[in-house]
Amino acid sequence: MNPDQIRIVLVEPSHPGNIGAVARAMKTMGLAKLVLVAPEKFPDEQATWRAVWANDVLEAAVVVDTLDAAIADCGFVVGTCARDQRLPWPVLDPRRAAVEMSTNSERGEVAILFGREDNGLSNEELMRCNLHLAIPTSDAYSSLNLAMAVQIVCYELHMLQTGDDLPQDPNEGWDEPLATQENIERFYAHLEETLSQIGFLNPAAPRKLMPRLRRLYNRLGMDEMELNILRGILTETQKRSEPVDWDRQSEGKAKEKPDA
Repeated sequence: MNPDQIRIVLVEPSHPGNIGAVARAMKTMGLAKLVLVAPEKFPDEQATWRAVWANDVLEAAVVVDTLDAAIADCGFVVGTCARDQRLPWPVLDPRRAAVEMSTNSERGEVAILFGREDNGLSNEELMRCNLHLAIPTSDAYSSLNLAMAVQIVCYELHMLQTGDDLPQDPNEGWDEPLATQENIERFYAHLEETLSQIGFLNPAAPRKLMPRLRRLYNRLGMDEMELNILRGILTETQKRSEPVDWDRQSEGKAKEKPDA
């Protein structure tokens, strides 16, 4: 993909704050070419405020009067739209459309058109496009503001560039080695001993407490430091509690039973 040959085109944006938010959405995803077709108010301090640290994108934005001027040198044009079109047209979701846009950006300029905040692109503008892009949304509420829509499309393009470099293992770069099975078994023995001492586990009737606790801790994939912390907690717990005499408790319960 050649991001330098991908431009975001906003057609007649009515609110300058949206322009700033779009600039911010673009910069966070590595795109910098913004074209504004007949904006109602630009430049404007609201745009600058909403752009935060993406003011360079705003300052480099190209302002034109017509869509023709915005896309004249483009070889591939994508128009964002809703799916309920009367005339069938090639249409893809952002993820699949990003592949097409990425491929075409290697061959020439690519424009991604976003319409007016209230009613989007006109049918005539959509017919200028090679491909339509529709963002899937909930049937219960399908409204996206302009910057949200731009962010979604830019994100999918960015993922094509960076996806292979992202960690495949969620634990990559972990700061401690995983606990060994030998140490884990020592932890379970220590845990069972402590639970018995504080009266939570009856050695004579343990039920399935320890298997369930094993299942819980085994799901976590503890590292050596985490295991040492837990064993330290168990040790301090044992120091501060008097051991329960399970034999005496059993005798007491037996005496409480009435004679047959």
